[in-house]
Amino acid sequence: MNPFAPSQVHARLRVFLAAARHLSFTRAGEELHITTGAVSQQIKLLEDWLGQRLFRRLPRRLELTDPGNRLLAAVDPAYASVDLAIGRLRGGALSGVVRVRTLPSFLATWLVPRLPRLMARYPQIELQVVAEDSTYSLRDGEFDLAIDLNDGTYPGFQSTMLLEEEIFPVCSPALLLGRPPLDSPDELHHYPLLHDMTAWRGSPPYAEWERYLRAIGAPQVDVRRGYMFNRNHITMQCAIAGMGLAIARRTLITNELDSGRLVAPFSQSVRTGKRYCLVYSAGALSDPRVSIVHDWLVAEAGEAQAGGAPAQVVGDGAGR
Repeated sequence: MNPFAPSQVHARLRVFLAAARHLSFTRAGEELHITTGAVSQQIKLLEDWLGQRLFRRLPRRLELTDPGNRLLAAVDPAYASVDLAIGRLRGGALSGVVRVRTLPSFLATWLVPRLPRLMARYPQIELQVVAEDSTYSLRDGEFDLAIDLNDGTYPGFQSTMLLEEEIFPVCSPALLLGRPPLDSPDELHHYPLLHDMTAWRGSPPYAEWERYLRAIGAPQVDVRRGYMFNRNHITMQCAIAGMGLAIARRTLITNELDSGRLVAPFSQSVRTGKRYCLVYSAGALSDPRVSIVHDWLVAEAGEAQAGGAPAQVVGDGAGR
């Protein structure tokens, strides 16, 4: 069979989309009901045909290359439009409710500003959104899609990685006025600190500060003091108000950094080993409404991740 036939190209692009969403050939195979080897072969044939590498095959994960990111940005909305047209032809199969469970901080700072785009693109889909902390267990049948921050392991469920998380200190520019220079972590004792008590389940409130400082080589700095809150977005609002320095998650703080309401005084950010994931039951993506919302979230996350980090990634603060 001609490997350049349009039908083969379309089939390989579908495989590419699944692999790009999951960043895993194995999970792409599970979604498409084909073997991991078949996914790998289809991707290689597509890469050979394009003359471009689409993925970096790292020891334990995949990464999209620049050509891979460009292809995803072009192909994903095109196939979403096709899926929408097919849904309309099938008599309104895309109409109805999709139940989404998400973390409160992610909902308030990342998802809500983007929801108008989903509404404009798919007005017939109605989201039913519930905000729950990770401390509440995920139970099959209670949601169609869940957004969680974890290491990506969800027994009994399937998952798609959305965003890999990094942390770094932030504060209001006003906090730095009239105080000693904050040129290094050793100067933190001159400044009040803010803590998100829910950042690391089962750990002390200051654990995230300690993980960050240990990863950048400053474990001697004492951070066991300051104000404590049980929501990340509340902690960030207190930082904006000038109450102190807080550890920020890159995913949730882009707008505040771009606007100048918050600044990052140090040049290092640290990977936490956590990632925001879409979690769903086996077979959930066979519902076109759920699949559309899933793919839209993946595309939005891809655009956000391509925006770049406000600080240089220097290490791993997962504490392994």
